[in-house]
Amino acid sequence: MKRVLTLLAVALVVFLILTNPNGASNSVQNIGNILYNAAQSVTVFFTNLF
Repeated sequence: MKRVLTLLAVALVVFLILTNPNGASNSVQNIGNILYNAAQSVTVFFTNLF
């Protein structure tokens, strides 16, 4: 079951990249920005603790 779900997820990602590459790249860029901002916030928090 896990393998089937993994294959479906990969197929969906490939489909989205092939049908809408600009939208897919924007989504990846947005996720990257969210992760970067979260990491910066955690860094600021721990810096301010000490």
